[in-house]
Amino acid sequence: MMYKNPEWSYSAVLYEMNIRQLTAEGTLRAATERLPFLRSVGVDAIWLMPIYPIGVEGRKGRLGSYYSIRDYKGVNPEFGTADDLRHFITTAHALGLKVLLDWVANHTARDARWITERPSEWYERDEAGVAKVPWDWSDTAKLNYANHDVWRGQIEAMRYWVEEFGVDGFRCDMAMLVPIEFWQEASAELHRIKPDVFMLAEAEEDNLFDSAFNASYQWNIHHIMCDIAKGARRVWDLRNAIHSERAKYPREAMRMSFTSNHDENSWSGSHQARFGAALDVMTAMTFLMPSTMPLIYTGQEVGYDHSFEFFERDAIPAECYVENRSTELYRRLSALKHRELALAAGERGGEVIEIENNAKDCMMTFVREVRGSRVVAIVNLSPYTIHADFRTGIYAGKYIDALSGERVVLDDHVECDIAPWQYQILVK
Repeated sequence: MMYKNPEWSYSAVLYEMNIRQLTAEGTLRAATERLPFLRSVGVDAIWLMPIYPIGVEGRKGRLGSYYSIRDYKGVNPEFGTADDLRHFITTAHALGLKVLLDWVANHTARDARWITERPSEWYERDEAGVAKVPWDWSDTAKLNYANHDVWRGQIEAMRYWVEEFGVDGFRCDMAMLVPIEFWQEASAELHRIKPDVFMLAEAEEDNLFDSAFNASYQWNIHHIMCDIAKGARRVWDLRNAIHSERAKYPREAMRMSFTSNHDENSWSGSHQARFGAALDVMTAMTFLMPSTMPLIYTGQEVGYDHSFEFFERDAIPAECYVENRSTELYRRLSALKHRELALAAGERGGEVIEIENNAKDCMMTFVREVRGSRVVAIVNLSPYTIHADFRTGIYAGKYIDALSGERVVLDDHVECDIAPWQYQILVK
């Protein structure tokens, strides 16, 4: 069983905000000033990277990791005050934007308030009684989910942000490291407070949609897209993954699709470095694939080509934060996502109907259609010029190019050369 997806989520474009790096000031107040611009690009919801105070013990770098949380009910003074956060959320809501907080349930900082204020059994401990370190995250302490009091503490803290600040949901860090039963209990309680709360899991397990989450990460497809861009895989792998996912997850399940996020950007390089000449077409695919909610990460809206330092201030220079062709691409793709019901996420969107072509190891030609909305995609996902040859059958006819606005006639028999990484999106 799944909770009903919020109405706003079906056609939504999500933006991950790295407050530390978005502006020269690196504050919530400065970030608030960027909200009208993000709305103009087509963003519908803001996912704030953790806004909580960061631990000092074992701190990495000068400023530490967002994900080493000292106090689940506090605001990091680096970013401002609780009133600054309220102002951010109020402004976002006035613009029609939703706000999701990043929730880190698996661990806290090693000097978190809970370390001293809660019983020792709230943490997993070694033989010496020291809180265990999960993985190699040496600035964190692993919570003990065998203790149901930890569940209640987490849920009470999540309730605080929904009830007192009006947040619209949570992006849940490393959700698979915490029992699904916890997420089910948390989700049930949050839905009683706010029926349209939205829950996004940083995970891909197929049980996430059992009364817990609305959406999950599309990690597997992301890595396939990266590999195709590098020439390490072919389009067969992407096609098979898309069809496999539709069989794996419930029809209502949403998947977050992306070319970048804070992990990929800081540890694997900028989206330009990872995708090269394939970046535009792969960006388009994040909007075109079934059931997806596309993500824009901080800086992508202006095509900023940089891998952010994770534990330090490394802000986008003001002179680099200007509208350009990347802005326009996101604006046009977002408008398409909002306008065409066929591209809706979850159960409302159209399935992928493939048009057979002569170069299936390099190209995808497909249709998504539902209730009068039809989107045709002709996509060369290769570094080669393809002499394409395919028949469109019942999908032949008059269209508009979604990105250029030009009128196009799609013939019953299409035979033409398609340049490397070139794509065309047609709407009825």
